[in-house]
Amino acid sequence: MKFRTISANTASVATHLADASAITKLGHFLRRTKLDELPQLWNVLTGEMSLVGPRPCLFNQQELIEECASRGVFAARPGITGLAQINGIDISTPRLLAETDVHMLQSLGLRPYFSYIIKTVTGAGRGDRIRQD
Repeated sequence: MKFRTISANTASVATHLADASAITKLGHFLRRTKLDELPQLWNVLTGEMSLVGPRPCLFNQQELIEECASRGVFAARPGITGLAQINGIDISTPRLLAETDVHMLQSLGLRPYFSYIIKTVTGAGRGDRIRQD
């Protein structure tokens, strides 16, 4: 679950391919403050997601799906945030994103888990990049 931050009539594309004008005014605020992730807490409470883990892929992110599948990333529960997110790595670099998720999963312990949450809440990472015209 997520808040809608892009106009309803926008084509379904990866965020880095979306036009900046498609983001609503409220959407800019929600994304900048990362409040657009709040509804995903429901997914955490129902056990579908974790607070920390690899971000779930969208159906149309084929290159990322292939990279993650080949590295076993899908064996882990998806998360709201993780190592890639706090380092500003997004779908625009699918191989690096998948490799970063693998590194995170291999080194994930109690300290890094809470560190990723704290860094996300305090603003680490830049959020999803939007194409600027």
